[in-house]
Amino acid sequence: MTIATWFTTLTPIMQAFFATSFTWFVTALGAGAVFFFRTINQKVLDGMLGFAAGVMIAASFWSLLSPAIEMAAANHIPAWIPATTGFLLGGLFLRAIDWVLPHLHMGLPREQAEGVPTQWRRSVLLVLAITLHNIPEGLAIGVAFGAAAVGLPSATLAGALVLALGIGIQNFPEGMAVSVPLRREGLSRIRSFWYGQLSGLVEVAAGVIGAWAVLSMQIILPYALAFAAGAMIFVVVEDLIPESQMRKNTDIATLGAMLGFALMMTLDVALG
Repeated sequence: MTIATWFTTLTPIMQAFFATSFTWFVTALGAGAVFFFRTINQKVLDGMLGFAAGVMIAASFWSLLSPAIEMAAANHIPAWIPATTGFLLGGLFLRAIDWVLPHLHMGLPREQAEGVPTQWRRSVLLVLAITLHNIPEGLAIGVAFGAAAVGLPSATLAGALVLALGIGIQNFPEGMAVSVPLRREGLSRIRSFWYGQLSGLVEVAAGVIGAWAVLSMQIILPYALAFAAGAMIFVVVEDLIPESQMRKNTDIATLGAMLGFALMMTLDVALG
């Protein structure tokens, strides 16, 4: 039995588990760069952040919003209702977590930490900021596998795999973007790597929850797809784009975003 055949025999929840385990593993690979570099060129880092933003924007439409709209139309529901409702709820959900969870964005002083006040160390707050990014990514993968199990033409197993692949690709620079700055701030290589890979583990939990929710309540499927898209766009606009532009490397970050968008669009249209 080939790996592909074996994968199709798994339940959607287990498929989501293995797919998000892959995205976590790529995050760990990226975090492993800290064993070779103490610092990373700021232009490279900003380009990577832009690339991640582009991948997430493309995935939000082709892998999530577009199927949500098609499913609603197939069920004789005004297509804009699930897409708009779920999209806005996804953004509000991330805003609520953003408001509660203590975290600190890269490049900002400790005094500008967001969320409830805490005395946690700067390194922990930095990791929590990236962890916040990964929640909607894992959720999107889980929802995509759950949607594929329903058997609708607009949501396929191939499309879910492409989404996992695209998010995995952008997780490599994201892992570097966590571990290398932590090393620059004085943490050991091992601790910097540990925190970097740890930020990706939340994707596994979010993926399993997303797949389970869709399978348990299929009626929410188009809303769940749009919800994941809204959560990802919130992360892009609130975190990734501002961080990539903070050091004035605007052109590099923008080109990175266009490259990431083009890559994810190509993967989804050609393979999904």
